[in-house]
Amino acid sequence: MSSIDSVLVASKETPTEALTDTVKAYLNSITDDLLASLPDADRLTPSERRGIIGRYAAVLEGNFIYWMTGAYLAAGSEEARSIITDNLLEEVRDSHPAMLRRFVMAANALPTEEDVLAVAPNLLEVRLFIGRLSAAPIMAMMAFFESFIQRFMPYLEDLARRQGSTEDEYTQVHGVCDIGHSEGLFQGLAAELALTLDSREPAEYLYEGVHLLRSLLETTFDGRSRVAA
Repeated sequence: MSSIDSVLVASKETPTEALTDTVKAYLNSITDDLLASLPDADRLTPSERRGIIGRYAAVLEGNFIYWMTGAYLAAGSEEARSIITDNLLEEVRDSHPAMLRRFVMAANALPTEEDVLAVAPNLLEVRLFIGRLSAAPIMAMMAFFESFIQRFMPYLEDLARRQGSTEDEYTQVHGVCDIGHSEGLFQGLAAELALTLDSREPAEYLYEGVHLLRSLLETTFDGRSRVAA
């Protein structure tokens, strides 16, 4: 009996609900592992703190809207498109990239050439993955990312404060709004899974983008490029 069948027997959920719950639990476990692996802020030098913030900005500022647009183009369900549209509307209307830029500048952590080069190989892999426009795997990646970001914000804000910054609009906004965004994206994922329910285990087809993004985030934390597991 597969893991999905076991959940169905125990809870009488629909196949899509059971699969979505399985995916959500797996993605939460990856987020837990990533947060547990973050460097101890007390032990970081000012240069190391600046590097984490700078690499984060190099990844996010010019790519998040591109990734979410890719999710919209790939989506086959109206529910997923509506959820993504709301997310994009907020990003553009409230100028979240500008919000991030103010945060980074206040921490004196604008990305350097070294920061950009450090994340470039893993960032390219994520971009190429998005370009394949595979709906459910992209939705899984973006749901994971939004869920991670809202839990990462207190750490990022702490790094900036240690750099002398008092600018916290970006971290405060995303620490709240991304809770709703992640839940919405899980709903969108469920809608996409319902269109093409696959008999395979999720690990066989659904998590490629998640693993690529995890590797990119790990590079953001320590500056060392790596190959996704």
